[in-house]
Amino acid sequence: MSRVGKKIIQIPDKVEVKVEAGLVMVKGPKGELTLKLHPAIGLELKDKEINMVVLQEEKYVSALWGTMRQLVNNMILGVTVGFKKELEINGVGYRASVSGKNLMLAVGYSHEVKFPIPDGIKISVDKNVITIEGNDKFLVGETAAQIKRVKKPEPYKGKGIRYLGEIIKIKAGKKAKTAAA
Repeated sequence: MSRVGKKIIQIPDKVEVKVEAGLVMVKGPKGELTLKLHPAIGLELKDKEINMVVLQEEKYVSALWGTMRQLVNNMILGVTVGFKKELEINGVGYRASVSGKNLMLAVGYSHEVKFPIPDGIKISVDKNVITIEGNDKFLVGETAAQIKRVKKPEPYKGKGIRYLGEIIKIKAGKKAKTAAA
């Protein structure tokens, strides 16, 4: 039995949920999202509450039960509040800017890296902080991860792109080895 799957999802005002043919459609003030439910999981919609139901009694279904419940809950949170990730750029001469539908990154390469901004994502840059916002939690997280992959933080000086507040363990360089010997 899934503890997460058992929890009932409350639908806030201004949010509209429709279920038809295994598709869940959620519409709210920040947009609309759709999700295809797994055939082993069902959805009961009563008043302003959603209850996830197991349709097939198999071993793997309890894990899917909690996952599907959380995905639907994230859709509701996305269309009401939205999701946000922040990245920090560290390094001399490292900078970012938004031009049209592209994020331009100057991160130590011989050229600027052009990162196309996906639909449904809003990116803004303030000094050395890149803010990624959207209503789809997966898309916001995936976009942040792809931007971070452009220049991962290196372990000797910490230069690169990292999540805001992420701690990078700095390694000792060659000087520390020769001093100890």
